Amino acid sequence: MLDDLPLQLDRDLPQPLAAQLADQLRHAATTGPLRGGDRLPSTRVLAHRLGVSRTVVAAAYDQLHAEGWISGKRGSGTYLTTAPAAVPAPATAPRGADTAPHLLDLAPGAPCVEAIDPAAWRRAWRAAADHAPLVRKDRAGEPEFRTAVTEHLLRHRGLGASTATTLLATAGTSSAVGELAAALLRRGDAVAMEDPGYQRAAGAFSAAGIDVVPVPVDAHGLRVDLLPAGIKAVYCTPAHQFPLGARMPAARRVELIEHARRSGIVVIEDDYDGELRYDTAPLPLLATMAPDVVVHLGTTSKILSPSLGVGWLLAAPEIADAVLAHRERTGTGPSPAGQRVLVAFAAHGDLSRHLRRLRRALPPRRALVVTELRRRGLDVIGDDAGSHVVVPVDSAETEQRVIATGHLRGIALDGLARHHLRPCRDHFGVALGYAALAWPDLVAAVAIAAECLTRPVAWSA
Repeated sequence: MLDDLPLQLDRDLPQPLAAQLADQLRHAATTGPLRGGDRLPSTRVLAHRLGVSRTVVAAAYDQLHAEGWISGKRGSGTYLTTAPAAVPAPATAPRGADTAPHLLDLAPGAPCVEAIDPAAWRRAWRAAADHAPLVRKDRAGEPEFRTAVTEHLLRHRGLGASTATTLLATAGTSSAVGELAAALLRRGDAVAMEDPGYQRAAGAFSAAGIDVVPVPVDAHGLRVDLLPAGIKAVYCTPAHQFPLGARMPAARRVELIEHARRSGIVVIEDDYDGELRYDTAPLPLLATMAPDVVVHLGTTSKILSPSLGVGWLLAAPEIADAVLAHRERTGTGPSPAGQRVLVAFAAHGDLSRHLRRLRRALPPRRALVVTELRRRGLDVIGDDAGSHVVVPVDSAETEQRVIATGHLRGIALDGLARHHLRPCRDHFGVALGYAALAWPDLVAAVAIAAECLTRPVAWSA
């Protein structure tokens, strides 16, 4: 296989020969010429072919072995152990970004599907298929689905059902935002959003003719003191601010609720990955504190898979009624199929067991990422919740160079630039998701990302 690869080492480059060779072999693996299980030539054979010492090839192999790309089998040689180009695409693309299929995807927003028990997953789909076809669907959502979600919210988010709220099924967070915009607001109304923030929510508001007003965030999330007058609603991600990762403290949550009540506005709480946290106690949901002014949104896309295409909305009855009226007018509503799968998956405790597995699977991944980045002297923020972290950089130019360097080296990185709503930016950096990749790929991708972040100019030259 390697006989056909155009491996060339250039002694005039500042990059060491061993690093050049390792880089070219990684590129071959990520673009397809090399596949998992391919045998690599011995250090002696490859050194002879390239006209370098065996020390150069051995150093390249050592680096690739440390990153998890290759392994040695006693008596049978050295083999490529991971084949990124052959790995199925992540269950979800980065929020608002398109990722080339041959790249190792470190962008945030994708779930850890490895934590799903395949037997339980198959069992849930078979059970869902046992239902007779529907003649008409319940636009509020299947009753069994709403019961399962109510139990989930009580057990895992501390959000109990009450007569003050109504739970509806949705087709996911972005869909729910669009429904709320159409049901509660009028064209030209203004909604405040975190900046940087979730662009798909901004897109859903804009598509409904709603003006999106950016509001800065800090280390504690949305700046409540900077909310402008005249808005009708505010959208935020208090459990793990997207994309910076801040957790809104209790005092600011109270401040936001008091502001909403004084101003007569609605707070839309997107709890997209609120089940995922580390070393910290859960903070009370806004919906628990103020069900009268808060609409709570959740999704299965981050804790299970976007394959289901379902989520939920919990709101005061008059808000839920407005959403249902909109669905009746437009003939829209979430598909029952994904709801039935979740109901079956939740039966007999499979959903709870999955969340326990997920909480065991993510901490080692988080530790790998944080340790590797901080070992190189890089700052890491947003690591106490969710499934991604952010590495701040000093400028927009550095951010662009890091992303471009990563692309050349076979990884997809997500910069903060595209998450801003205003031309004037306050934050520069790279967001790294660690849930979606298989472990060997994550080990390799994080090592590359750390090098790109510490030496973007050298790698992109």
